[in-house]
Amino acid sequence: MTEGSEPFIIIDNVSKNFNGSPVLKNVNARLGPGEILGLIGKSGAGKSVLIHMLRGSVDYKPDEGRIIYRVNLCDVCGRVDLPQEGTPCSRCGGVTDTIEVDYWNLNDRDPIRLELRSRIAIMLQRTFALYGEKTVIENIFEALGEKMDKSEKVEKAIELLKMVNLTHRTTHIARDLSGGEKQRVVLARQLAKDPIIFLADEPTGTLDPQTAEIVHKTLVNVVKERKIAMVVSSHWPDAIKALSDYAMWLHMGEIKVEGNPDDVANEFMKDYKFIKAERVDIGIPVVKVDGAKKYYFSVVRGVVKAVDGVSLEICEKEIFALVGISGAGKTTLSRMIAGITPATDGKVMIRIGDGMVDMSEPGPEGKGRATQYIGFLHQEYTLYPFDNILRNLSVCIGMKMPAELAKMKAIQVLKGVGFEDQEVDRILYAYPDALSVGERQRIAFAQVLIKEPRLVILDEPTGTMDPITKLAVAKSVLSARKKLGETFLVVSHDMDFVMNCCDRAALMKGGKNIAIGEPKSIISHLTERESEVMLHGGVED
Repeated sequence: MTEGSEPFIIIDNVSKNFNGSPVLKNVNARLGPGEILGLIGKSGAGKSVLIHMLRGSVDYKPDEGRIIYRVNLCDVCGRVDLPQEGTPCSRCGGVTDTIEVDYWNLNDRDPIRLELRSRIAIMLQRTFALYGEKTVIENIFEALGEKMDKSEKVEKAIELLKMVNLTHRTTHIARDLSGGEKQRVVLARQLAKDPIIFLADEPTGTLDPQTAEIVHKTLVNVVKERKIAMVVSSHWPDAIKALSDYAMWLHMGEIKVEGNPDDVANEFMKDYKFIKAERVDIGIPVVKVDGAKKYYFSVVRGVVKAVDGVSLEICEKEIFALVGISGAGKTTLSRMIAGITPATDGKVMIRIGDGMVDMSEPGPEGKGRATQYIGFLHQEYTLYPFDNILRNLSVCIGMKMPAELAKMKAIQVLKGVGFEDQEVDRILYAYPDALSVGERQRIAFAQVLIKEPRLVILDEPTGTMDPITKLAVAKSVLSARKKLGETFLVVSHDMDFVMNCCDRAALMKGGKNIAIGEPKSIISHLTERESEVMLHGGVED
């Protein structure tokens, strides 16, 4: 907190346990209006728990300690505002008093707690809470509520979409957006609520770095201009440096290092070492894409060429990457290869046995012959919330095998995606809600691998992972290729991961394939600005 300023948010010695295991231990922090607290740490370090605690989410009440908010409370209408002595109510102009609210000491129906919660905006990891059948601008209208007249709503919605650089998607249906575009709509919807507190849990984890930088600047500008407070978590040191005024490194629920964001982020990265992909003998082509196109129609923009004449081959045992910024066509092309989205024109073929299957041909004798051998980890993966992880990895995905064999395979894949021996027992019998988002993401990856597919498609597999976990996933991908003979298609903007894990990459821009080659060679086709934002570290020789 800025020296000499009055606090807005006080985190007072909070601790929290889940199922007897500590997830936060004696955490303290103070945050003033217009300030940003950055949280960095490995998956499961307690970052998300602290954010949910600040929001007041069910089951996140501190076991010890307090969450204190200092706010202005209106004597007339009960609105809460930023703590500024003598400032009239922003809603009705009434007289306000600055008070301290012990947030978790109020019951769920207390008017002050309800009002304060309505002024807290939150963005969660990989959660695209949108109306899928509505357009982008209709999604913004929903967040603005019913009190604005139509012309005011339109003006405000366009202003918000400009802030997140998404006016070119105004009339697109939300379900048809890329993951990064959906995340930006979510951000615009949260800003529409006129919050005084913004909680952001990995807000740019699924975005390419160029788009992430746009979101970072938007968030910082909003916080500074409106003098609100923000708490943001990220595993990316660059995000913590760009966003934070003060940073904390959480490790196993405790503050390990705190202070200047640059110093904290650099300390966190000391143990992060890149790996070098081991070369293997690459086989014959298993994926052939020849002049593939996928066109949509937009009322505003006319024909949208999501994929525009792409040709490429992916060979057996190859780890192949599609790279590019958000909206480049990467995810659409991967869905065409998986048989989820049919091509408008051109061919997408998958080798099954000695023959090739056309993935635009419907039915069990068409693409159905191939889809059963394709594993796809989506950005928007789901786990079964009412079953433990062992069942999520066996029974829930339709695998029929003896219980002991199912457990053995589950243990193998959990180790394969980076869980340590001492973590496996806890993970096997835990339920998804008791795990961090990063842990759930690795389990979703394990769900794909346990089915033993021939082709594995990973859509932003490291989007919300800390660098240490990302390293474990890179190792698991290489191990699965070596031990199981798997072929991988990786959709990513994470060039560190791609350069250290993938054999070849295709750079996509505007639906077109700009270049194909070794990942290092792709860098020469990036603009200077793209190179700066897509390379987070470097590559060891």
